[in-house]
Amino acid sequence: MKIYTKKGDKGTTGLFGGKRVDKDDVRVECVGTLDEVNSTIGLLRSKLGNEHPWQPNLHRIQKDLMDMMSHLSRPSDAKKENKNPMPVDGSDFCEAWIDALEAAMTSPSDYFLLPGGNEVSALCHVIRTQVRRGERRLVSLLKTDLVHQAIPAYINRLSDLFFTLARAEMDKAGVAEEKWQLFLYKRFKE
Repeated sequence: MKIYTKKGDKGTTGLFGGKRVDKDDVRVECVGTLDEVNSTIGLLRSKLGNEHPWQPNLHRIQKDLMDMMSHLSRPSDAKKENKNPMPVDGSDFCEAWIDALEAAMTSPSDYFLLPGGNEVSALCHVIRTQVRRGERRLVSLLKTDLVHQAIPAYINRLSDLFFTLARAEMDKAGVAEEKWQLFLYKRFKE
């Protein structure tokens, strides 16, 4: 079987269930952005090396993203059932990992940071911003069709997770964070 079908040569693509839509359809934009996220996580994993302690969790996130993309590719009115698993505990998984990372760091997360620090930290920030773009595309999709509630929650937590991973990497490497300003909700508490 050949990888190319020539069906998309005129700017359309097939969704789960067979319906064809333009390649700039909101659903395709959402899935495409999450595909970018997944690819960049693959780059991060290659930079970390096989024995890095983040590998199992990042691998799980990549698989969960594939499952979520398959569900997002299926319009709610499609007759064909999607049998891929729905990662319903994704937001809980992210929160548990965030809490563990924060507990191991030497300083709390109170500031907006200038992205950078070192290559791994900067790459985590790139992923964080890609996730946020995917979330914006997901919000656009939510205005047109139903989406399982686990997906927006998971995607929202992923950006928090990659912010925390960036900080954890800098903390481990002993690289000082470049703080911009205190989080808004922290400013009002003081």
